[in-house]
Amino acid sequence: MTLFEPMYARAIEWARHRHAQAVLGVLSFAEAIIFPVMPEVMLAPMCLAQPRRGFRFAGISLVGSLLGAIVGYLLGHYAYELARPLLDSIGWAVPLDHEVTHLREIVANSPWKAFWLLVLGGFLPIPMKVFTWASGIVGVPMLPFMASMAVGRGKRVFLLALAIRLGGERAERALRRWIEPIGWIATAIVVALVAYLIFRSRAA
Repeated sequence: MTLFEPMYARAIEWARHRHAQAVLGVLSFAEAIIFPVMPEVMLAPMCLAQPRRGFRFAGISLVGSLLGAIVGYLLGHYAYELARPLLDSIGWAVPLDHEVTHLREIVANSPWKAFWLLVLGGFLPIPMKVFTWASGIVGVPMLPFMASMAVGRGKRVFLLALAIRLGGERAERALRRWIEPIGWIATAIVVALVAYLIFRSRAA
């Protein structure tokens, strides 16, 4: 069954829309707070559609993510207890608690040690909101927090734009060719992760 190739073609079409940059910025902002879809889903097709503007798109995504990171940090710092029932219901409380415990131990030794952990977290395919909320709950100092978000997320979006720029049409053809297996593998990973989080939350 072909599912992801039509979705990919539609994403390329949206990427050429006159409001695509605004949508990318809003998506990046929301993903750093609560939205489950990573901005690369929008960024990659935009870079493929207009490779020469890829770094501009990456910059827009980064700015949106940083603004969202500030909001996520403030919500974690001031509104975590109010949001706890919602986070429990969607299975995010367990990974968030784990990250909070880890961060609290690191910050107790040195705030700048948390910088490197958050840089790594911003580069990995882990929802950014986990790190923004956890940093706010723990009270990671704002300067190392924002520096880590800028470096970690910046590496992701700018390396993606660079890879597509260097790959050009070959990157587009390769992605189109492999979009179905990539899509199904990614879906399987997400389903497995959700099942694992549900299992852990029930076992706790």
